[in-house]
Amino acid sequence: MVEVVEETTYVPHHKQKIAFILSAMRHFANELRSAGIEVDYVALGDAGNTGSFSAELDRAIERHNPDRIVITEPGEWRVRRMMDDWGGRFDRPIEIRADDRFLCSIADFRAWADGRKDYRMEYFYREMRRRTGLLMDGDYPAGGTGNLDTSNRKPLPASIQPPKRICFDIDEITAEVIMLTNRCYPDNFGNIDAFNWAVSREDALVALAHFIEFYLPLFGDYQDAMAADEPFLFHAVLSPYLNIGLLKPWEVCIAAEAAFRSGSVPLNAAEGFIRQILGWREYVRGIYWLEMPGYKSRNALSATRQLPWFYWSGETDMHCLKCAIEDTKRSAYAHHIQRLMVTGNFALLAGVNPAEIEEWYLAFYADAFEWVELPNVHGMVTFADGGLLSSKPYAASGAYINRMSNYCQRCVYDPKIKTGRGACPFNFLYWNFLIQNRSALSRNPRMKMAYRTLDHMEPVKIAAVRRDARDFLEQINENRPQKFRSNLFDYN
Repeated sequence: MVEVVEETTYVPHHKQKIAFILSAMRHFANELRSAGIEVDYVALGDAGNTGSFSAELDRAIERHNPDRIVITEPGEWRVRRMMDDWGGRFDRPIEIRADDRFLCSIADFRAWADGRKDYRMEYFYREMRRRTGLLMDGDYPAGGTGNLDTSNRKPLPASIQPPKRICFDIDEITAEVIMLTNRCYPDNFGNIDAFNWAVSREDALVALAHFIEFYLPLFGDYQDAMAADEPFLFHAVLSPYLNIGLLKPWEVCIAAEAAFRSGSVPLNAAEGFIRQILGWREYVRGIYWLEMPGYKSRNALSATRQLPWFYWSGETDMHCLKCAIEDTKRSAYAHHIQRLMVTGNFALLAGVNPAEIEEWYLAFYADAFEWVELPNVHGMVTFADGGLLSSKPYAASGAYINRMSNYCQRCVYDPKIKTGRGACPFNFLYWNFLIQNRSALSRNPRMKMAYRTLDHMEPVKIAAVRRDARDFLEQINENRPQKFRSNLFDYN
């Protein structure tokens, strides 16, 4: 097992993300040693650490002189291409085994996708339900309906307060890794002092049980809700544990189904949660491996704007964005509606270069690895794949954010004002987005109603929309520092 600089720096990761992964690795190594397994572990600060996977494998071969190399297939394309070169480089057999953190293999997904005109997640999800038997009563979905998403779109009432989150103690290993992260990556984004992640399988299972008992019953109703000062609401916050292997998707789904079968949670909650794991998580991973490497370079809407500096600083008057960014800074997490309909929606409407917003998501979330981040951001957030993943862009005005959150109550902008003084920027940016992308989107069946509304808009209002959007977008980077350096982009 190796900790290498190329993995901690390929994007400027959130401090908590680095500490979470390194601490989990070290805890796992100790668990293996306790089970009597010899572990050759290279820590980040060890003398001689070359900083790369390939060079560390080279050193390990010198130490052990193996007859063959057995590895698990990686989650990211760049690492797989590296591994494909190892056979020739190291002159011995390379055995790449399937990744057991998933319920659908890459080969099975390719077989499902073969010959299809489109790859809608709903069709894949139905197949996975039939294949696994999860939430099925014989040949039929439990309750008679396979997808209960329309039951899961309620805003959070002021009278409902989510339970307090479980806290995990910071032991000696984690404390050491936090110190290491602060020392090696002092300028990276994020508040590491708020670290509260499980870093062992034992604690991850505690987190799962805590979610099932205290949060899952209301997860379905309020999974799309947002609230200031409540970054987690009823969400599981289990994706980081799934994505690094502390939890397995099957046991997570089984736990949710068992809670439904016992009568402790309603069907819409269990189904909505299982759909995220069995459906969406497996689906985006399949799309990633099906479409890479060309998928990453698509830019269907020709978006080129630099990502605004406030995505790093949190310095913006838009209260919804400020809350989502500050939540991310504090916990390396934001739930899917904050990511899609706040930070993502703004990037889409502003025409931000897909590569820049993708780097931001990949760097700042504890659960972000390219196999899951890229399809979500490229397909759902930016519509850069032209509709392969989503049937329409997830563009929305301030009315959606106001309906699904309490953010607007403390904002200097008014979601009811469309243009002019005090107008919510999401309002005029939404209509400007439609105007600018008419040639690419007007024939989309799911966009026809929006374009009919635009076509009936008075010329003076259209002129105001375009003026406000132009003026706003011209000034959003006025406070950008003279120079900001990330791994992928220079800002001067």
